[in-house]
Amino acid sequence: MVRSRSLAPVILAAIAAPGCTLTADRSYPEFDATSAVDAWVAMWNSYDLDAVDELFLTDSAVSYLSTEREGVITGIHAVREHHAGFGFVSGGEAPETTLWVENIQVSEPGQVAIVTGTWHFRRGPDATGELQRGPVTFVYVPTNNGYRIAHAHFAEY
Repeated sequence: MVRSRSLAPVILAAIAAPGCTLTADRSYPEFDATSAVDAWVAMWNSYDLDAVDELFLTDSAVSYLSTEREGVITGIHAVREHHAGFGFVSGGEAPETTLWVENIQVSEPGQVAIVTGTWHFRRGPDATGELQRGPVTFVYVPTNNGYRIAHAHFAEY
C-alpha cells in the first residue's frame, strides 16, 4: 500500500459541504484502509442493503459515480436506491457474483482518506464469468461513527 500526504486541501473543502457529518475536532482516529475496503467488499459480496448505511455518510452530502448510469448519485436515499437496483436487500443474500479490489493506494490529506484501487467483478455460480474491472476511488471522512464514504467513483477499463 502506498501512502502520501501531498494532495491539495481543496478536496477537504469540497467534501466539507453543508450537511456533511465531519467530526468537529482535529483529532481523529487512524484510518485503516484494509478494513475499510474489506467492509465495502463484504457489503457488495453479500448484497446487504443495511450495510450501505454502515459504510456511507447517511445524509445528503454523500455522492457516487457509477459505471451503471450517467450523472452523480447524490444523497443516501439515492445511493440506497442505486444498490437496491443491483438486487441488494435488507440483511443481504447470496448472489452469484464475486467482487474484489486490488492495487489499493491511500493518501490522507488532512481529515480525509482517499483510497484508490482496481475493482474486479465476475458473475456466475463459480465466479467463472467474464471478468469486468476498472478503477475505483473512495473518499472517506471521519465522523462520530468512524470513517464513512463521502464519495465513491467507479469506472471501467
